[in-house]
Amino acid sequence: MKHIPVLLNAVIGAIGDMRGMRIADCTFGAGGYSRAFLDAGATVVAFDRDPNVVDDANKFKNKYGNAFTFIPATFSHLNETDGQFDVIVFDLGISSMQIDIAERGFSFRSDAPLDMRMSGTGKTAADLIHEKTADELARILRDYGDVKKAGVIARAIKEAQPQTTFELRDLIFNPHDVAPVFQALRIAVNDEFGEIERALASVPEKLVVGGKCICVTFHSLEDRIVKNTFRKWTTPLGDPRLPANHPAPFNLIRAATPDATELENNPRARSAHMRGVIKTC
Repeated sequence: MKHIPVLLNAVIGAIGDMRGMRIADCTFGAGGYSRAFLDAGATVVAFDRDPNVVDDANKFKNKYGNAFTFIPATFSHLNETDGQFDVIVFDLGISSMQIDIAERGFSFRSDAPLDMRMSGTGKTAADLIHEKTADELARILRDYGDVKKAGVIARAIKEAQPQTTFELRDLIFNPHDVAPVFQALRIAVNDEFGEIERALASVPEKLVVGGKCICVTFHSLEDRIVKNTFRKWTTPLGDPRLPANHPAPFNLIRAATPDATELENNPRARSAHMRGVIKTC
C-alpha cells in the first residue's frame, strides 16, 4: 500500500507559513512530512530509528542539501541536537511501511518471524516472550493493549513460546484480541511509550518562544500521554515559583481528526488525532 502521510493538511494548517523555520520531523518514515516542510521553505532535522528509511533520507539530502539533516536515531535524541526549533512534529506509532514488509513481523496477516523491532537491533518479540514471566506478559497486554483476558492469553503465549506471527495469532482465541496483543508486544519491544515521554520532556527547552509542538497519534494510549502532557504544560500551576496569575507556558492549538475525504483516500487514518501547543513564554 502506498504511504500517505496522515493529517498532513491539518499539520500544515496548524504550522502556518514555514518559510525560514527550523522544524524537527521526529519520525521521518517515507518523508511525507519532511518533503512538505522543505518545499514550503523550512529547514528540517529528521529522526528515524528504522534503517530501512536511510536510502530515502539520502535522496532527500541529495535533493535539498543543507536544508535537510537526517539523524538515524530514536526521537528521544531530540534533546541532544544543537539549538532550538520553531516547530517540533511527532508522527507517533508504527508506519505503514513497517506493517507492509511482512518479514519484519509486525502484522498478523502474513506469516513471518516474530520480530517487531523498529530499529532492527536488540531483542525481538520472541525474545521478550521468552524472557518475561506470564504475569509480566499479562501486564504488557493490559497496559499496552487493553486486552481483557490478558492473564489467560499471556499464559498461553508463555507456554507455547511462539516464534512466528501466525503461531502467535493462532494462540489468541478471540479474534478481537489479535490486533491489541500484537500492538502491546510491539510497544513493549520498542519502548514506544518511554520514547514518547522522554522526547516530550525535552520539548519545552528545544522550542523557541512562539514555537509549536504538534503530535499525531493513532491509538488512545499514546494519545493519552500526549493529552496529559499538554494539559500539564497549559496549566500555570506547575511551577510554585511563579505567581498565581502567571500565564501558562503553553497554549493549546485546535485539535483535528481526519475528514471524510482523507478517510476515503487513506483508511489507516481512521483513528488518528492531531494535538498541538504553542509556547508562550
